[in-house]
Amino acid sequence: MKNLILPKNYKSILDLKQTELAIKLVKDNFQDNLSSELRLRRVTAPLFVLKGTGINDDLNGTERKVTFPIKDLNDRQAEVVNSLAKWKRMALADYGINMGYGIYTDMNAIRPDEVLDNLHSLYVDQWDWERVISLEERNVAFLKYIVKKIFEVLKRTEFVVYENYPEIKPILPDEITIIHSEELLKLYPGLSAKERENEITKKHKAVFIIGIGAKLSHGEQHDGRAPDYDDWSTPNSDGYMGLNGDILLWHPVLEQAFEISSMGIRVDKAALLHQLEITNSNERKSLLFHQRLLSDELPLSIGGGIGQSRLCMYFLRKAHVGEIQSGIWPDGMAEECRKHGIILI
Repeated sequence: MKNLILPKNYKSILDLKQTELAIKLVKDNFQDNLSSELRLRRVTAPLFVLKGTGINDDLNGTERKVTFPIKDLNDRQAEVVNSLAKWKRMALADYGINMGYGIYTDMNAIRPDEVLDNLHSLYVDQWDWERVISLEERNVAFLKYIVKKIFEVLKRTEFVVYENYPEIKPILPDEITIIHSEELLKLYPGLSAKERENEITKKHKAVFIIGIGAKLSHGEQHDGRAPDYDDWSTPNSDGYMGLNGDILLWHPVLEQAFEISSMGIRVDKAALLHQLEITNSNERKSLLFHQRLLSDELPLSIGGGIGQSRLCMYFLRKAHVGEIQSGIWPDGMAEECRKHGIILI
């Protein structure tokens, strides 16, 4: 529990019943507005996929997946999804989604390697979305355009929460600050990546950091990304590498940067081959997803995931994700939280 944050004099603004109603309010309003703003239709998503197809998300490339044998398939292994980054792109093709439109879905995952703390649980719930784009839209200007649209959805959701619970005051800024991870490194050269995120987000309250995955000028990544969904290696018109990024908000209760979305323009054939090469992952080229992409069966796209429980944590000013979702926690965490006014479900 060394990473557990226990805010001084914390008291939840909403009681348990109010919280459950407010969770539904946040989720319903956000997904409806996101669908409208980005022109997305809802689809049903898998909870698990077959192992060895390359469909599952590798996240940072080190996390273990939850697997189980399927009796009717001669004990062939299935994996609980980590996210749906690659599945969604195949769905765009299979559903025949037109240019400028997309899909969103409720993604539920189990991530057994998470370090359990205020922000992380074994269970992950997010809106996964994906939209078909043109070749001309594969640029950093379009990435920023979509980020600003998502931020407007955040602003509208914040106002709806305030209308229903006026004790929760709006705190989002008028605009989201957009900065590349290389620029951020130059601003705070002596800090770690997480410390840099805290400094910039504390200052601006809402930030989008571009360029997650490629090595920066000091030889390290800002953070890791798998090589086969986000395009983090293509030079962009800002003079830096990468067409992806993370949306961070300043959490007023925890007093730290709070990632609510990882997103980006997806790899085309050239970026996929390059990123597989530089990460020594060329063996993936034979997998189903990669074969479909390399055979021009999949559209160009932009997409991402937006944390549902995390958004609720932010908008409802909660100190722990366990106040939003039921979970399993380390011995003593629930009791320690209770002592400090944090009631885990």
